[in-house]
Parts: sequence; C-alpha cells; structure tokens
Amino acid sequence: MKIGDYPLHHGGVGAIRSLGRLGVPMYAVTEDRWTPAALSRYLTAGFVWPTTGTEPAEELVAGLLGIGRRIGRPAVLVPTDEEAAVLVAEHAAELAGSFLFPPVERGLPRRLASKQGLHELCTEHGVPTPATLFPASFEEIEKYASVARFPVVAKNREAFERRRRPAVHGTTRIGGPRELLDLAREWGPEPGVILQEYLPREEAEDWIVHAYFDAESAPLALFTGVKVRSWPPHAGMTANAYIVDNPELAAMAEQFIKRIGFCGIIDLDWRFDRRDGQYKLLDFNPRMGAQFRMFENEAGIDVVRAQHLDLTGRKVPEGEQLTGRRFVVENIDLPALAAYRRSGYTTPHAPARASGTELAWAARDDIKPFFTMLARFVRPGVRHLRQLWRSRRRAAAAAAGEQSAEQSAEQSAR
Repeated sequence: MKIGDYPLHHGGVGAIRSLGRLGVPMYAVTEDRWTPAALSRYLTAGFVWPTTGTEPAEELVAGLLGIGRRIGRPAVLVPTDEEAAVLVAEHAAELAGSFLFPPVERGLPRRLASKQGLHELCTEHGVPTPATLFPASFEEIEKYASVARFPVVAKNREAFERRRRPAVHGTTRIGGPRELLDLAREWGPEPGVILQEYLPREEAEDWIVHAYFDAESAPLALFTGVKVRSWPPHAGMTANAYIVDNPELAAMAEQFIKRIGFCGIIDLDWRFDRRDGQYKLLDFNPRMGAQFRMFENEAGIDVVRAQHLDLTGRKVPEGEQLTGRRFVVENIDLPALAAYRRSGYTTPHAPARASGTELAWAARDDIKPFFTMLARFVRPGVRHLRQLWRSRRRAAAAAAGEQSAEQSAEQSAR
C-alpha cells in the first residue's frame, strides 16, 4: 500500500515480484489500471484507489478495511511510503482484524519519518547526524543565512506535510544566502522545512541499511550497501548501488533500532563523513525501501520475504548477504551517470565488478511493467528535468548575485 499519486514506483513492483514468484497471492493499491504494478503478471488483483495524502485518516482507514473485506482473509500489509507506515501504526487497532503487520509502537513511525523527530532521537541515543536547524520563522532563517556555512540542504519537515504543502521538491541543495532567502519567502510564516549541514560529496560516501526486525527488535534480515549514484545527483533516489559488507554500520543500525524499540522493515540512509570518520544518519524510512530487491542473502531472503515469513509464524532462513550484487534503476541511472561523470565523484567502496545485477524494472519473466514504465516516463521525466534545470539556473543566478555583491563591497572598501 502507498498513499499519493506516483505511479512509477519500482519498489511496489519489486514486492509483487518477490513474493509472487514464490506463489504468494499479491494485491496492490494502484492509481489506475495502467500502472507498472497493475500490469505485473504476479499481481493477483489491483485495487484502483487514487489518493493524494491529504485525505482524513478515517477515510484512508475505511478504504483499507474495504480492501481487506474484498481480499477475504488476513493479508500481510506492506507500506511502501512513510504516510502509509504512519497510518498503519496509528490505526493498528482498527486494521488488525483484516491485516498482519509488525506491532510497532503507535507513535514511533511518525516520529522517525519526521526529520525533527529523527534528529531528536539521534541526539538522545548518541547517533551521529548532520548539524540541523528547525526554523520557526523567516526571521530565524535570515539570522541563520548570515552565519551558516554553505551549501546547506533543505528538506520537508513532516511526512504528511510534503503531500499537503511541500516546501521543497525533495532534498534540495542550497548554494548561498541569497538563494536560501529567495526560497524561504515562499515557505510562509511557519516554514515546514529543516535546514541541514551539507556533507560535501568530495569528503563523503553514501551508505544504505535495509533490514527487518521482529517484535523483539531482533534483526531477522540485515543488509548493508553503498550508493554509487542517485537522481537528482547526490540528493535523490538511489539509481545505482551495490551490496557491500560493513559490519560497523550494521552494528550501529542494530543498536539504534534496539534502543528505540522499532520492529518491521527499515530503510536507512547514512553518509560517511571522511573529515571526522563518522557515519551520520540522514534519513530513517520506517517502511520498505524502493531499492530493497538489491538486498538478498544466500537463502534467497529479502526484507519483504522476511516480514511475510515472520508474520505468518514461520522461521526466517539465515544466510550471508550476496556481496557485490548490484541494483540499477534504468530510467534514472542514465542521466545520473552523465551527471556523476562531469562531477568526477567516485565511490571507493564500490566493487570493480558486480557479482550479479537486479534491475528495477526489466525482468524476463515479467516484462510488462518495464514497457509500461517507458510509456509513462516521458512526460514526468521531461517535467522533472525542466524543474531541475530551473532550480540550477536560479541557484546560478543567486550565486552570481552574491559574487557581484561581494565584489562591490570590496570596491567600496578600497
């Protein structure tokens, strides 16, 4: 289940294939009958239910219960975005008769999905995280702009607010004070953003942890990997990544989960800061990650299979992760590759050669989602590139303005 209108979601397709290939009947919430997920050969039935994320929770719960009645027997519920994960946790009592899901503490997914809530938990439990500001007014942003070290990163503060009133289109890199203030004027009197220290890509490396934790917060499947490319570059969705063993990071993630008492599937984004040798937690997604199919162990277990086995009372087979396995999102890795080549950025821990490759869309045994993605990708792809071009143009103009102001100030001083 997901909430919102974004039909090109390869994570949902991956979940349908992962369990569907094992003979598990698969059902999915889709925007319409022609999404890639809706056309997978492994989908038993799709429930067309367009949502925006602005609906009252009661309406969403009622819709889910209606789907449960149509399925006719308890089904394992797999949220694929933060909004769905929060909804399920906060309305577990109503949903428990129709669905199976981990017994996570009611308010924990909302707190973890909140950038402010996550930062507070990291501070409380000693988990490194970038320096962060939660501005309450434009005046506070003005004061911050005068002393901050740029670039900085802006993110929407709360999960549901990114649907209702998004302040930025995803993680946004801001190059200087003028660009920040230009953006901040559009955020209103109560900015729904966080402003975070930017860890320079020349001095950092992006890591991923995916795992499934049982009701006792014990890891039944835990994987680590390194992100090679993302789109938009250095701040967006994973476009290319590898499984890479990282015992230190795995231990950090396991310890943090144990302390906060989380159970279920997680998708964590970390950035290793070479300047101080610390792994810093950037994002905690209390749900299945879109690139989860990259991670599999020798027993054929990924996090979705682990959850299904655990919630249906069966043992989760153990096994070493398939180190060197690569994940590629075809429609965004090509532009990402071009952007990363220009920047000269490299990932030292990425293996020279993949031991195997998992494609996000293309699969010989289930090809319709791939062609459906291609047919539906053109228009949003062009729109996204246009937005990216406009934001870069605005950033360049702001940088030029700041440079001109500095030169004028120097001339005046002389």
